[in-house]
Amino acid sequence: MAVILVVDDEHLQREILKTILDDEGYETHTAASGEEALKTISTFHPDVILTDLKMEGMDGIELIEAVPREPFDPSMIIMTAHGTISSAVEAIKKGAFDYLTKPLDKNSLLMTVRRAVERSELLKENLQLHKELYDRFKIEGLVGKSTGMKEAIEILKKVSTSSATVLIRGESGTGKELVARAIHYNSPRRTKSFMALNCSAIPENLFESELFGYEPGAFTGATARKAGLFETTNGGTLFLDEIGDMPQLMQAKLLRVLQDKEIRRLGGKDSIKVDVRIIAATNKDLEKEMSKGSFREDLYYRLKVVTIELPPLRERKTDIPDLAEFFANKYSKEFGKRIRNIDSATIRALCDYSWPGNIRHLESVVERAVLMCDGDVIRLKDIKGELRTLQSAETFDLELPDEGINFEELEERLLRKAMTKANGVVAKAAKLLGMSYKTFWYRWEKLNVGGAKKEGGAGGE
Repeated sequence: MAVILVVDDEHLQREILKTILDDEGYETHTAASGEEALKTISTFHPDVILTDLKMEGMDGIELIEAVPREPFDPSMIIMTAHGTISSAVEAIKKGAFDYLTKPLDKNSLLMTVRRAVERSELLKENLQLHKELYDRFKIEGLVGKSTGMKEAIEILKKVSTSSATVLIRGESGTGKELVARAIHYNSPRRTKSFMALNCSAIPENLFESELFGYEPGAFTGATARKAGLFETTNGGTLFLDEIGDMPQLMQAKLLRVLQDKEIRRLGGKDSIKVDVRIIAATNKDLEKEMSKGSFREDLYYRLKVVTIELPPLRERKTDIPDLAEFFANKYSKEFGKRIRNIDSATIRALCDYSWPGNIRHLESVVERAVLMCDGDVIRLKDIKGELRTLQSAETFDLELPDEGINFEELEERLLRKAMTKANGVVAKAAKLLGMSYKTFWYRWEKLNVGGAKKEGGAGGE
Protein backbone atom coordinates (compact mmCIF):
# COMPACT_ATOMS: atom_id res chain seq x y z
CA MET A 1 0.00 0.00 0.00
CA ALA A 2 1.42 3.40 -1.03
CA VAL A 3 1.85 6.01 1.72
CA ILE A 4 0.67 9.59 0.96
CA LEU A 5 1.41 12.71 3.03
CA VAL A 6 -0.92 15.72 2.58
CA VAL A 7 0.57 19.04 3.71
CA ASP A 8 -1.78 22.05 3.89
CA ASP A 9 -2.38 24.76 6.51
CA GLU A 10 -6.16 24.62 5.85
CA HIS A 11 -7.78 21.97 8.05
CA LEU A 12 -10.82 21.40 5.80
CA GLN A 13 -8.63 20.96 2.68
CA ARG A 14 -6.49 18.37 4.49
CA GLU A 15 -9.50 16.37 5.60
CA ILE A 16 -11.15 16.39 2.16
CA LEU A 17 -7.95 15.16 0.49
CA LYS A 18 -7.41 12.52 3.18
CA THR A 19 -10.96 11.18 2.67
CA ILE A 20 -10.55 10.99 -1.12
CA LEU A 21 -7.16 9.24 -0.90
CA ASP A 22 -8.22 6.86 1.89
CA ASP A 23 -11.19 5.79 -0.24
CA GLU A 24 -8.72 4.89 -3.03
CA GLY A 25 -6.88 2.53 -0.68
CA TYR A 26 -3.86 4.71 0.10
CA GLU A 27 -2.42 5.07 3.60
CA THR A 28 -2.84 8.83 4.09
CA HIS A 29 -1.24 11.08 6.72
CA THR A 30 -1.59 14.85 7.12
CA ALA A 31 0.52 17.78 8.32
CA ALA A 32 -0.51 21.41 8.92
CA SER A 33 2.90 22.92 8.10
CA GLY A 34 6.22 22.22 6.42
CA GLU A 35 7.89 21.80 9.81
CA GLU A 36 5.29 19.24 10.92
CA ALA A 37 5.63 17.50 7.56
CA LEU A 38 9.38 16.89 8.10
CA LYS A 39 8.66 15.16 11.42
CA THR A 40 5.92 13.02 9.79
CA ILE A 41 8.25 12.07 6.91
CA SER A 42 10.88 10.69 9.33
CA THR A 43 8.21 8.46 10.90
CA PHE A 44 6.15 7.22 7.94
CA HIS A 45 8.52 7.60 4.91
CA PRO A 46 5.77 8.55 2.40
CA ASP A 47 5.94 7.52 -1.25
CA VAL A 48 4.15 10.71 -2.37
CA ILE A 49 3.94 14.16 -0.73
CA LEU A 50 1.04 16.39 -1.77
CA THR A 51 1.80 19.90 -0.51
CA ASP A 52 0.28 23.34 -0.78
CA LEU A 53 2.57 25.97 -2.29
CA LYS A 54 1.65 28.93 -0.06
CA MET A 55 1.73 28.18 3.68
CA GLU A 56 2.66 30.00 6.86
CA GLY A 57 6.31 29.50 7.77
CA MET A 58 7.97 26.97 5.45
CA ASP A 59 6.29 27.09 2.04
CA GLY A 60 6.01 24.29 -0.52
CA ILE A 61 9.25 25.09 -2.37
CA GLU A 62 11.22 25.24 0.88
CA LEU A 63 9.70 21.90 1.85
CA ILE A 64 10.84 20.35 -1.45
CA GLU A 65 14.40 21.46 -0.71
CA ALA A 66 14.26 20.20 2.89
CA VAL A 67 12.77 16.74 2.24
CA PRO A 68 15.42 14.00 2.81
CA ARG A 69 16.23 12.03 -0.37
CA GLU A 70 17.27 8.86 1.47
CA PRO A 71 16.54 6.01 1.48
CA PHE A 72 14.79 7.16 -1.72
CA ASP A 73 13.36 10.34 -3.24
CA PRO A 74 9.57 10.67 -2.62
CA SER A 75 7.43 12.11 -5.43
CA MET A 76 6.39 15.68 -4.62
CA ILE A 77 3.15 17.21 -5.99
CA ILE A 78 2.58 20.96 -5.56
CA MET A 79 -0.95 22.41 -5.14
CA THR A 80 -1.22 26.03 -6.27
CA ALA A 81 -3.76 28.69 -7.24
CA HIS A 82 -4.10 29.78 -10.88
CA GLY A 83 -2.32 33.05 -10.17
CA THR A 84 0.89 31.38 -9.02
CA ILE A 85 1.57 28.95 -11.89
CA SER A 86 5.05 30.46 -12.34
CA SER A 87 5.87 29.43 -8.77
CA ALA A 88 4.70 25.90 -9.55
CA VAL A 89 7.04 25.81 -12.55
CA GLU A 90 9.85 26.91 -10.23
CA ALA A 91 8.92 24.04 -7.93
CA ILE A 92 9.23 21.58 -10.84
CA LYS A 93 12.75 22.91 -11.44
CA LYS A 94 13.54 22.31 -7.77
CA GLY A 95 12.51 18.68 -8.07
CA ALA A 96 8.72 18.48 -7.77
CA PHE A 97 7.11 15.66 -9.75
CA ASP A 98 4.06 17.66 -10.92
CA TYR A 99 1.60 20.39 -9.84
CA LEU A 100 -2.19 20.73 -9.50
CA THR A 101 -4.20 23.96 -9.65
CA LYS A 102 -6.89 24.87 -7.14
CA PRO A 103 -9.76 24.26 -6.94
CA LEU A 104 -8.70 20.63 -7.34
CA ASP A 105 -10.44 18.33 -9.78
CA LYS A 106 -10.88 14.88 -8.23
CA ASN A 107 -10.07 12.95 -11.41
CA SER A 108 -6.94 15.00 -12.10
CA LEU A 109 -5.90 14.60 -8.48
CA LEU A 110 -6.21 10.81 -8.52
CA MET A 111 -4.52 10.44 -11.91
CA THR A 112 -1.55 12.59 -10.84
CA VAL A 113 -1.21 10.77 -7.52
CA ARG A 114 -1.36 7.41 -9.32
CA ARG A 115 1.47 8.46 -11.66
CA ALA A 116 3.51 9.74 -8.72
CA VAL A 117 3.02 6.44 -6.88
CA GLU A 118 4.15 4.50 -9.98
CA ARG A 119 7.30 6.65 -10.15
CA SER A 120 8.07 6.01 -6.48
CA GLU A 121 7.54 2.27 -6.87
CA LEU A 122 9.91 2.20 -9.87
CA LEU A 123 12.54 4.07 -7.84
CA LYS A 124 12.16 1.57 -5.00
CA GLU A 125 12.46 -1.39 -7.38
CA ASN A 126 15.53 0.16 -8.96
CA LEU A 127 17.17 0.69 -5.57
CA GLN A 128 16.33 -2.87 -4.56
CA LEU A 129 17.77 -4.21 -7.81
CA HIS A 130 21.02 -2.31 -7.28
CA LYS A 131 21.17 -3.58 -3.69
CA GLU A 132 20.65 -7.18 -4.82
CA LEU A 133 23.31 -6.80 -7.51
CA TYR A 134 25.70 -5.24 -5.02
CA ASP A 135 25.04 -8.03 -2.50
CA ARG A 136 25.52 -10.64 -5.19
CA PHE A 137 28.78 -9.26 -6.53
CA LYS A 138 30.34 -7.68 -3.44
CA ILE A 139 33.98 -8.69 -3.17
CA GLU A 140 33.53 -10.54 0.10
CA GLY A 141 31.09 -12.86 -1.70
CA LEU A 142 33.74 -14.22 -4.08
CA VAL A 143 34.55 -17.70 -2.87
CA GLY A 144 38.25 -18.47 -2.52
CA LYS A 145 40.85 -19.04 0.20
CA SER A 146 43.66 -20.27 -2.03
CA THR A 147 46.74 -18.08 -2.45
CA GLY A 148 45.91 -17.23 -6.06
CA MET A 149 42.35 -16.14 -5.25
CA LYS A 150 43.44 -14.18 -2.17
CA GLU A 151 45.84 -12.22 -4.36
CA ALA A 152 43.13 -11.61 -6.97
CA ILE A 153 40.64 -10.41 -4.33
CA GLU A 154 43.21 -8.04 -2.82
CA ILE A 155 43.76 -6.46 -6.22
CA LEU A 156 39.96 -6.26 -6.68
CA LYS A 157 39.57 -4.32 -3.44
CA LYS A 158 42.21 -1.80 -4.47
CA VAL A 159 41.14 -1.31 -8.08
CA SER A 160 37.36 -1.10 -7.45
CA THR A 161 37.57 2.40 -5.97
CA SER A 162 39.24 3.78 -9.11
CA SER A 163 38.30 4.05 -12.79
CA ALA A 164 41.47 2.32 -13.98
CA THR A 165 41.26 -0.03 -16.96
CA VAL A 166 41.54 -3.68 -15.87
CA LEU A 167 42.65 -6.76 -17.80
CA ILE A 168 41.40 -10.08 -16.37
CA ARG A 169 43.26 -13.18 -17.53
CA GLY A 170 42.28 -16.78 -17.05
CA GLU A 171 40.99 -19.91 -18.74
CA SER A 172 37.38 -20.25 -19.85
CA GLY A 173 35.08 -20.83 -16.90
CA THR A 174 37.33 -19.29 -14.22
CA GLY A 175 34.81 -16.52 -13.43
CA LYS A 176 36.17 -13.53 -15.36
CA GLU A 177 32.76 -11.88 -15.83
CA LEU A 178 31.90 -12.44 -12.16
CA VAL A 179 35.10 -10.60 -11.22
CA ALA A 180 34.29 -7.77 -13.66
CA ARG A 181 30.84 -7.38 -12.11
CA ALA A 182 32.34 -7.43 -8.62
CA ILE A 183 34.66 -4.57 -9.59
CA HIS A 184 31.73 -2.57 -11.00
CA TYR A 185 29.35 -3.11 -8.09
CA ASN A 186 32.03 -2.16 -5.57
CA SER A 187 32.95 1.01 -7.47
CA PRO A 188 31.51 4.55 -7.46
CA ARG A 189 29.87 3.58 -10.78
CA ARG A 190 27.66 0.92 -9.16
CA THR A 191 24.44 2.87 -9.77
CA LYS A 192 25.21 3.15 -13.50
CA SER A 193 25.04 0.49 -16.21
CA PHE A 194 27.22 -2.60 -16.48
CA MET A 195 27.24 -3.99 -20.02
CA ALA A 196 29.08 -7.08 -21.29
CA LEU A 197 30.11 -7.87 -24.86
CA ASN A 198 31.67 -11.16 -25.98
CA CYS A 199 34.08 -10.10 -28.72
CA SER A 200 34.25 -13.63 -30.15
CA ALA A 201 30.49 -13.68 -30.73
CA ILE A 202 30.17 -10.49 -32.82
CA PRO A 203 30.59 -10.65 -36.63
CA GLU A 204 33.39 -8.33 -37.74
CA ASN A 205 31.08 -6.19 -39.91
CA LEU A 206 28.78 -5.46 -36.92
CA PHE A 207 31.45 -4.56 -34.38
CA GLU A 208 31.56 -0.82 -35.03
CA SER A 209 27.79 -0.30 -34.97
CA GLU A 210 27.50 -2.43 -31.81
CA LEU A 211 30.05 -0.36 -29.91
CA PHE A 212 29.53 3.12 -31.39
CA GLY A 213 25.99 3.08 -32.79
CA TYR A 214 24.94 4.54 -36.12
CA GLU A 215 23.05 7.35 -37.82
CA PRO A 216 20.10 6.88 -40.23
CA GLY A 217 21.37 5.94 -43.69
CA ALA A 218 24.78 4.80 -42.42
CA PHE A 219 24.18 1.49 -44.22
CA THR A 220 21.34 -0.41 -45.85
CA GLY A 221 18.62 -1.00 -43.26
CA ALA A 222 19.76 1.80 -40.92
CA THR A 223 16.46 3.68 -40.87
CA ALA A 224 16.80 5.28 -37.43
CA ARG A 225 19.54 6.45 -35.10
CA LYS A 226 20.85 3.79 -32.72
CA ALA A 227 23.06 4.41 -29.71
CA GLY A 228 25.95 1.99 -29.27
CA LEU A 229 27.23 0.36 -26.09
CA PHE A 230 29.55 3.24 -25.28
CA GLU A 231 26.65 5.68 -25.20
CA THR A 232 24.23 3.42 -23.33
CA THR A 233 26.92 2.60 -20.77
CA ASN A 234 28.03 6.21 -20.28
CA GLY A 235 29.06 6.69 -16.66
CA GLY A 236 29.19 2.94 -16.13
CA THR A 237 31.37 -0.06 -17.00
CA LEU A 238 31.79 -1.91 -20.30
CA PHE A 239 33.12 -5.46 -20.02
CA LEU A 240 34.83 -6.68 -23.20
CA ASP A 241 35.15 -10.45 -22.89
CA GLU A 242 37.50 -12.41 -25.18
CA ILE A 243 39.28 -9.18 -26.13
CA GLY A 244 41.91 -11.27 -27.92
CA ASP A 245 39.32 -12.04 -30.62
CA MET A 246 38.62 -8.39 -31.44
CA PRO A 247 39.38 -7.58 -35.12
CA GLN A 248 42.46 -5.40 -35.65
CA LEU A 249 40.52 -2.52 -37.19
CA MET A 250 38.33 -2.36 -34.09
CA GLN A 251 41.41 -2.61 -31.87
CA ALA A 252 42.64 0.68 -33.39
CA LYS A 253 39.25 2.34 -32.87
CA LEU A 254 39.02 1.11 -29.27
CA LEU A 255 42.50 2.50 -28.60
CA ARG A 256 41.35 5.90 -29.90
CA VAL A 257 38.35 5.85 -27.52
CA LEU A 258 40.58 4.99 -24.57
CA GLN A 259 42.88 7.89 -25.47
CA ASP A 260 40.36 10.58 -26.42
CA LYS A 261 37.30 9.57 -24.32
CA GLU A 262 35.01 10.20 -27.28
CA ILE A 263 33.26 8.24 -30.01
CA ARG A 264 31.60 8.89 -33.35
CA ARG A 265 28.53 7.00 -34.51
CA LEU A 266 28.81 5.09 -37.77
CA GLY A 267 27.81 7.57 -40.47
CA GLY A 268 27.97 10.49 -38.01
CA LYS A 269 30.05 13.66 -38.17
CA ASP A 270 30.03 14.83 -34.55
CA SER A 271 32.18 13.41 -31.76
CA ILE A 272 30.40 12.39 -28.55
CA LYS A 273 32.18 12.57 -25.21
CA VAL A 274 31.87 9.35 -23.16
CA ASP A 275 32.93 8.36 -19.66
CA VAL A 276 33.07 4.56 -19.67
CA ARG A 277 35.31 2.29 -17.64
CA ILE A 278 36.72 -0.60 -19.67
CA ILE A 279 37.30 -4.02 -18.13
CA ALA A 280 38.68 -6.54 -20.62
CA ALA A 281 39.15 -10.29 -20.29
CA THR A 282 40.91 -12.98 -22.27
CA ASN A 283 41.90 -16.63 -22.14
CA LYS A 284 44.49 -16.07 -24.85
CA ASP A 285 48.22 -15.40 -24.49
CA LEU A 286 48.16 -11.79 -25.67
CA GLU A 287 51.95 -11.57 -25.72
CA LYS A 288 51.99 -14.44 -28.21
CA GLU A 289 49.22 -12.76 -30.21
CA MET A 290 51.29 -9.56 -30.32
CA SER A 291 54.33 -11.45 -31.61
CA LYS A 292 52.13 -12.89 -34.39
CA GLY A 293 50.90 -9.39 -35.21
CA SER A 294 47.23 -10.17 -34.45
CA PHE A 295 46.98 -7.96 -31.34
CA ARG A 296 48.13 -4.35 -31.08
CA GLU A 297 50.93 -3.71 -28.61
CA ASP A 298 49.75 -0.14 -27.84
CA LEU A 299 46.23 -1.39 -27.00
CA TYR A 300 47.68 -4.15 -24.85
CA TYR A 301 49.49 -1.66 -22.64
CA ARG A 302 46.42 0.57 -22.47
CA LEU A 303 44.32 -2.35 -21.26
CA LYS A 304 46.72 -3.81 -18.71
CA VAL A 305 46.90 -0.82 -16.37
CA VAL A 306 45.92 -3.39 -13.75
CA THR A 307 46.03 -7.14 -14.45
CA ILE A 308 44.15 -9.77 -12.47
CA GLU A 309 45.19 -13.38 -12.99
CA LEU A 310 42.50 -15.95 -12.19
CA PRO A 311 43.95 -19.41 -11.52
CA PRO A 312 42.25 -22.47 -13.03
CA LEU A 313 40.29 -24.64 -10.61
CA ARG A 314 42.85 -27.47 -10.80
CA GLU A 315 45.34 -25.06 -9.19
CA ARG A 316 43.02 -24.05 -6.34
CA LYS A 317 41.76 -27.41 -5.06
CA THR A 318 41.45 -26.01 -1.51
CA ASP A 319 38.59 -23.80 -2.76
CA ILE A 320 36.53 -26.68 -4.16
CA PRO A 321 34.71 -27.59 -0.89
CA ASP A 322 33.63 -23.97 -0.32
CA LEU A 323 32.63 -23.52 -3.97
CA ALA A 324 30.65 -26.76 -3.97
CA GLU A 325 28.83 -25.72 -0.79
CA PHE A 326 28.12 -22.28 -2.26
CA PHE A 327 26.57 -23.78 -5.41
CA ALA A 328 24.66 -26.40 -3.41
CA ASN A 329 23.06 -23.64 -1.29
CA LYS A 330 22.31 -21.56 -4.38
CA TYR A 331 20.51 -24.34 -6.25
CA SER A 332 18.81 -25.70 -3.13
CA LYS A 333 17.02 -22.36 -2.82
CA GLU A 334 16.35 -22.15 -6.55
CA PHE A 335 14.85 -25.66 -6.75
CA GLY A 336 13.08 -25.53 -3.39
CA LYS A 337 15.14 -28.36 -1.89
CA ARG A 338 16.65 -28.70 1.59
CA ILE A 339 20.25 -29.80 1.09
CA ARG A 340 22.15 -29.71 4.41
CA ASN A 341 25.62 -30.55 3.14
CA ILE A 342 27.83 -32.65 0.84
CA ASP A 343 29.34 -35.80 2.35
CA SER A 344 33.12 -36.21 2.69
CA ALA A 345 33.47 -38.93 0.02
CA THR A 346 31.78 -36.68 -2.53
CA ILE A 347 34.00 -33.74 -1.57
CA ARG A 348 37.09 -35.95 -2.04
CA ALA A 349 35.85 -37.01 -5.49
CA LEU A 350 35.25 -33.40 -6.46
CA CYS A 351 38.74 -32.45 -5.27
CA ASP A 352 40.32 -35.33 -7.25
CA TYR A 353 38.74 -34.17 -10.51
CA SER A 354 40.78 -32.02 -12.92
CA TRP A 355 37.87 -29.67 -13.90
CA PRO A 356 38.70 -28.83 -17.53
CA GLY A 357 35.68 -26.49 -17.55
CA ASN A 358 36.78 -24.80 -14.30
CA ILE A 359 34.20 -23.16 -12.00
CA ARG A 360 31.49 -23.19 -14.67
CA HIS A 361 31.97 -26.96 -14.93
CA LEU A 362 31.84 -27.46 -11.14
CA GLU A 363 28.67 -25.38 -10.91
CA SER A 364 27.02 -27.51 -13.59
CA VAL A 365 27.91 -30.74 -11.74
CA VAL A 366 26.63 -29.45 -8.38
CA GLU A 367 23.45 -28.10 -9.98
CA ARG A 368 22.70 -31.55 -11.38
CA ALA A 369 23.59 -33.20 -8.07
CA VAL A 370 21.08 -31.01 -6.23
CA LEU A 371 18.40 -32.05 -8.71
CA MET A 372 19.29 -35.76 -8.44
CA CYS A 373 19.62 -35.80 -4.65
CA ASP A 374 16.78 -37.68 -2.95
CA GLY A 375 17.64 -36.69 0.62
CA ASP A 376 19.21 -33.72 2.35
CA VAL A 377 22.86 -34.73 1.78
CA ILE A 378 24.59 -34.88 -1.61
CA ARG A 379 26.36 -38.24 -1.91
CA LEU A 380 28.74 -39.86 -4.38
CA LYS A 381 25.91 -41.49 -6.33
CA ASP A 382 24.52 -38.02 -7.13
CA ILE A 383 27.68 -36.98 -9.02
CA LYS A 384 29.01 -40.31 -10.34
CA GLY A 385 27.19 -39.91 -13.63
CA GLU A 386 29.13 -36.70 -14.24
CA LEU A 387 32.54 -37.79 -12.99
CA ARG A 388 32.71 -41.56 -13.50
CA THR A 389 34.90 -41.41 -16.63
CA LEU A 390 37.63 -39.54 -14.86
CA GLN A 391 39.31 -41.86 -12.35
CA SER A 392 40.43 -40.65 -8.97
CA ALA A 393 44.03 -39.77 -8.26
CA GLU A 394 44.64 -43.21 -6.70
CA THR A 395 43.74 -45.14 -9.88
CA PHE A 396 44.58 -42.68 -12.66
CA ASP A 397 48.24 -41.95 -13.30
CA LEU A 398 49.26 -39.49 -15.99
CA GLU A 399 53.00 -39.25 -16.58
CA LEU A 400 54.28 -35.70 -16.81
CA PRO A 401 57.52 -35.40 -18.81
CA ASP A 402 60.35 -33.30 -17.40
CA GLU A 403 60.05 -30.81 -20.22
CA GLY A 404 56.33 -30.35 -19.43
CA ILE A 405 53.34 -30.49 -21.79
CA ASN A 406 51.26 -28.11 -23.84
CA PHE A 407 47.95 -28.25 -21.95
CA GLU A 408 45.93 -26.68 -24.80
CA GLU A 409 47.21 -29.31 -27.26
CA LEU A 410 46.42 -32.09 -24.78
CA GLU A 411 42.91 -30.73 -24.27
CA GLU A 412 42.35 -30.57 -28.04
CA ARG A 413 43.50 -34.17 -28.49
CA LEU A 414 41.16 -35.36 -25.71
CA LEU A 415 38.21 -33.51 -27.19
CA ARG A 416 38.89 -34.88 -30.67
CA LYS A 417 39.32 -38.44 -29.36
CA ALA A 418 36.06 -38.19 -27.46
CA MET A 419 34.24 -36.91 -30.55
CA THR A 420 35.68 -39.70 -32.67
CA LYS A 421 34.65 -42.35 -30.15
CA ALA A 422 31.17 -40.79 -29.87
CA ASN A 423 30.73 -40.66 -33.68
CA GLY A 424 30.48 -36.87 -33.49
CA VAL A 425 27.58 -36.83 -31.01
CA VAL A 426 28.28 -34.03 -28.52
CA ALA A 427 26.24 -35.44 -25.62
CA LYS A 428 28.12 -38.78 -25.82
CA ALA A 429 31.53 -37.09 -26.14
CA ALA A 430 30.77 -34.86 -23.16
CA LYS A 431 29.90 -37.92 -21.05
CA LEU A 432 33.14 -39.65 -22.01
CA LEU A 433 35.09 -36.71 -20.58
CA GLY A 434 32.82 -36.19 -17.59
CA MET A 435 31.72 -32.75 -18.81
CA SER A 436 28.32 -31.15 -19.08
CA TYR A 437 26.93 -30.81 -22.60
CA LYS A 438 27.24 -27.00 -22.47
CA THR A 439 30.86 -27.03 -21.26
CA PHE A 440 31.96 -29.54 -23.89
CA TRP A 441 30.24 -27.67 -26.74
CA TYR A 442 31.76 -24.36 -25.62
CA ARG A 443 35.30 -25.83 -25.62
CA TRP A 444 34.70 -27.71 -28.90
CA GLU A 445 33.56 -24.53 -30.64
CA LYS A 446 36.77 -22.82 -29.50
CA LEU A 447 38.63 -25.33 -31.69
CA ASN A 448 36.84 -23.89 -34.74
CA VAL A 449 35.98 -27.26 -36.23
CA GLY A 450 32.77 -28.78 -37.50
CA GLY A 451 31.31 -32.23 -37.80
CA ALA A 452 29.54 -32.37 -34.45
CA LYS A 453 25.99 -33.71 -34.19
CA LYS A 454 24.16 -31.43 -31.79
CA GLU A 455 20.75 -32.97 -32.35
CA GLY A 456 19.11 -36.27 -32.94
CA GLY A 457 19.61 -39.66 -31.30
CA ALA A 458 21.76 -39.47 -28.23
CA GLY A 459 23.02 -36.05 -29.22
CA GLY A 460 20.09 -34.13 -27.73
CA GLU A 461 19.84 -33.26 -24.08
